[in-house]
Amino acid sequence: MNTPAALPGNPPHLLQRLVIIALAGLFIFYHITMLAEYARGHHLTDDALYNGVQAALRVGIIASLALVALGRRWALWTMWASILSLIATHYWAHFGMVQADFTIGRHPLSYLKGLIMPSIVTAAFLYRRR
Repeated sequence: MNTPAALPGNPPHLLQRLVIIALAGLFIFYHITMLAEYARGHHLTDDALYNGVQAALRVGIIASLALVALGRRWALWTMWASILSLIATHYWAHFGMVQADFTIGRHPLSYLKGLIMPSIVTAAFLYRRR
């Protein structure tokens, strides 16, 4: 009995799971390094409120991505809420409410590229085989 249905594990499902874990792990690592920089005093701006909001959103992203990697469907909502809020803070700085060096010379639409990898994670999560 060597049919594909009888083989252990489903390769497309495994590939989607690996994509989710790899991208979530990459995002978690990135946001942890950003939090470590914040803890060392390397702030993005001189505005304490802005830096605090960014740090809190990064903690939310890390927690929600860990839950997404563990297969919790509801964590996708918190992941998207955290990521969209973080992008909103970038626009907060970009349009002059906060003085930040990372906004110099950037096009306003450049912040939207932060939606690409969460979209891939969401697609892999929602369209995996059960």
